[in-house]
Amino acid sequence: MWKTDLRVELSEQERQELERLDRSLVAPHRAVVRARTILLLAEGMSVSAVARQVGRGRRIVRKWGARFQRKRLGGLVDLQRSGRPARFSPRSSCAP
Repeated sequence: MWKTDLRVELSEQERQELERLDRSLVAPHRAVVRARTILLLAEGMSVSAVARQVGRGRRIVRKWGARFQRKRLGGLVDLQRSGRPARFSPRSSCAP
């Protein structure tokens, strides 16, 4: 198996949290994919192999791996986006 320059080492607590997310049936899909990505990188899989397994591009796998290295579990959360706020709330009955 090819090794990558992206090295991810997990503490036991981080591994448990990522495995919990990976098994979750109620967590958002993006959180599950990100958790699985980090777990596979921590196993030493190449970026290309992880990308194939999780169904994402190599650039995306590198992005989440690098963010995890910098910010640990907090790096897997979506960043604030600019733009116009939602016009309708999710609970609104008048959404288009």
